[in-house]
Amino acid sequence: MTTLRFLNRPLVSILTNHLIDYPTPANFTYMWGFGSLAGIFLSLQLVTGIFLAMHYTPHVDLAFLSVEHIMRDVNYGWFLRYLHANGASFFFLSVYIHIFRGLYAGSYASPRGVIWVVGVIIFILMMATAFLGYVLPWGQMSLWAATVITNLFSAIPVVGPSIVELLWGGFSVDNACLNRFYSLHYLLPFVLVACVLLHLAVLHAQGSNNPLGVNILVDKLPFFPFFWLKDVLGWLFFLFLFSLFVFWGPNVLGHTDNYLEANPMVTPAHVVPEWYFLPLYAILRSIPHKLGGIIAMFGAILVLLFLPLLHTSNVRSSIFRPLYKKIFWLLCLDWLILGWIGGNAPEAPFLEIGQVATGFYFFWMLCLVPALGFFENYLLNLKFQSK
Repeated sequence: MTTLRFLNRPLVSILTNHLIDYPTPANFTYMWGFGSLAGIFLSLQLVTGIFLAMHYTPHVDLAFLSVEHIMRDVNYGWFLRYLHANGASFFFLSVYIHIFRGLYAGSYASPRGVIWVVGVIIFILMMATAFLGYVLPWGQMSLWAATVITNLFSAIPVVGPSIVELLWGGFSVDNACLNRFYSLHYLLPFVLVACVLLHLAVLHAQGSNNPLGVNILVDKLPFFPFFWLKDVLGWLFFLFLFSLFVFWGPNVLGHTDNYLEANPMVTPAHVVPEWYFLPLYAILRSIPHKLGGIIAMFGAILVLLFLPLLHTSNVRSSIFRPLYKKIFWLLCLDWLILGWIGGNAPEAPFLEIGQVATGFYFFWMLCLVPALGFFENYLLNLKFQSK
């Protein structure tokens, strides 16, 4: 009994330090609750994914039928699948809001650069896991999305064709490819959980950011019960919204072509990914050159890793940066435009609008952020010198 108590002490200490007594800035708003909300949806995806895997068959002749079996024959199988499918969308929605809140509050700035970088790695793992999962139902859009995306790697000089053959396990998207994607889709979520735990550990070691973007002169309160209750209210609202999709519009966020069994002899009129990939899909198509499009698409994600280095302002929060606040909302509008363009056919005028939106995205990240920081520092120096 004494040994059991000794073993339990470290676990109790971890839970107490990180979930109960953790000193939290008193000026937290509801926008700071989307990180925990993303954790809830990640847990939901893990649980439902494990149960779905018990009935799924990763074979090109049986995958689509096994999904139909889950929907029709397994007790509450329809419920599990709709939770999993719509849970992915809400997981991405909460993470997107979490990322843009971080951009608004300057959470990527020193000394929280490592926290931000780990968060971007989590986002990359999320996208890889979601893409692999999109292929598993083996509908028309699943097959052709896998064909289009894997074929992109063929544009890489020298090693491109070998990478494609490695992904396919042969010379086309077939059974070996589906098995590879299924295995990776089952494995990556556990890597994702490990990265989330690292993200939380680094965050709590450094301390949370707050709307003011300063670490001094901000009162701290224990996380429980004050912010537990605040987060729970946000969870209930989003879970209510989530339930509306699960029970009344479970297929609204999906593509109709994916409810047809995959047929390599019939090409869909327009290959469209899930809505959370649409901005990146628009960036991919905005570059006429195939390799250039791949570089732009991956560059749009990887540039986020360098934001801690691109941040040059002495001020962190947008509350004290009126110019940055305006260009931040321009970035939000630009991201929505890219999402709209990604859902349309690759033709005029959508291609031209997508090219302009893509150019502005990279201009914002690589030019506006550092240039505005230098300009703000210059104005602050003038103000102090005048005094």
